[in-house]
Amino acid sequence: MHNWLVEQLQRMNLSDVLVQPQGFTREGYTAEETEAIEVFKAIALELGLDVSEDAAGNAIARWDVASGLSAVATGSHLDTVPNGGAFDGGAGVVCGLGAIKMLKEADFQPKRPIEIICFRSEESSRFGVSTIGSKAMSGILDPSIGSLEDQHGVTLAQAVESQGFSWQDLVDAKRAKHELACFVELHIEQGMHIVNHEKDYGVVKGVACPVRLAVTFNGKAGHTGTTPMDKRQDALAAAAPFISFVQETALQMNDAYGKSLVATVSTLTASPNSMNVIPQTVTAGVDIRSVDDQLKQKMTDAIQNEVQRIEEMTGVKIEIEVLVDNPSVLLDDDIAQQLINVGDHEAYLAHRMDSGAGHDVMNMAQTWPSGLLFIPCKDGLSHHPDKFASAEDLKMGVELLSRFLMEAAGHDGKR
Repeated sequence: MHNWLVEQLQRMNLSDVLVQPQGFTREGYTAEETEAIEVFKAIALELGLDVSEDAAGNAIARWDVASGLSAVATGSHLDTVPNGGAFDGGAGVVCGLGAIKMLKEADFQPKRPIEIICFRSEESSRFGVSTIGSKAMSGILDPSIGSLEDQHGVTLAQAVESQGFSWQDLVDAKRAKHELACFVELHIEQGMHIVNHEKDYGVVKGVACPVRLAVTFNGKAGHTGTTPMDKRQDALAAAAPFISFVQETALQMNDAYGKSLVATVSTLTASPNSMNVIPQTVTAGVDIRSVDDQLKQKMTDAIQNEVQRIEEMTGVKIEIEVLVDNPSVLLDDDIAQQLINVGDHEAYLAHRMDSGAGHDVMNMAQTWPSGLLFIPCKDGLSHHPDKFASAEDLKMGVELLSRFLMEAAGHDGKR
């Protein structure tokens, strides 16, 4: 199984290696993503599965049985960020296929259909919107985002059409609730919580969806050599303490509330950005995440109060635009307990944790009972060419998934 998993992951990454200096670039709704999905479909056919695509381009490999019962599903994605790693998304896809291989080799006969879903365009790197394929399948896709453009001026709608799909028809990818009994996604952790807690794998309680702010400091341009220091309205000088404030306040809130919150000033643009001109406008992008929505709001309130204080002290006018404010997603407790139980059965130790990153499962959870399990990744690296998960941990993921699928698809009771 170890060699099979590595070989199939290499195939889907269109490479004979899984780590390379430039990483892998396979963004959503590109020819590269489509080529990887075609390989996924080929592997599924080799395993004797039925293969189809929905209106959004999500590929579905189905172990069908004539039961009329709803299917048990797992899966992830194959698109990457630019120069990303081979395992982000790919691990969940290959482990799903490996679980089917393991069950078939054990002569398991499911009473429910089992599906491996390869979602389109999970990453937000190209269009600034993530999990497009699973949003379409879950029926929560906003049709207005088709006008979003990538860095080359290509709209999302154009990208979808370039891969043979119709943007207007993406809503047809929505599936009825009765089609699936549950969904479980496997993913690399993208962190070090599992290893730091000396456990084997993670079972996720909730996904921390972000609040994202654009904080714009509006000062006054002037000559850096002739404008007296006490007569300036320097937008960048006003933004500097704000950056430290976000960092320090997030640390304080973690201590005060005993809950995990992260807040980051992750982008900064300055205008006119000239060596001899006082910065007139600076925009700071702020990303706030916690599974606790009230804690995210407390952080947002603290930022608003700090902005008002900086305005009064500096005379620089500051505007806050809320770009994203998504409620966090709590996953199904029963599914989580089942994922812990299968670990007990396979002699693996589970760590209960939250996910600071978004995944397709957060959309699937809007309609179906859903769970998320993590396997470790080397040094917690994510969105990096050196991202790596061992063959042993991939095999563990297969064993966990196959046991879950066997138990979930092995009965015909109503879920």
